[in-house]
Amino acid sequence: MSNAPEPPAPGDEAAPGTPGTGENICRHCNGTGEHDGIPCPVCNGTGKVIEGLAGG
Repeated sequence: MSNAPEPPAPGDEAAPGTPGTGENICRHCNGTGEHDGIPCPVCNGTGKVIEGLAGG
């Protein structure tokens, strides 16, 4: 098993763990991980994206 971090999804604004960011529900698939019956291309099928926090 590799301990390398997962690459960011196309909808991520930053890599996971970046200060001033947090996990949010993907707006493209509404957190389901699917869009039109295929894995969501924005969140890579996770239903979550990393976004900047307000006021950060």
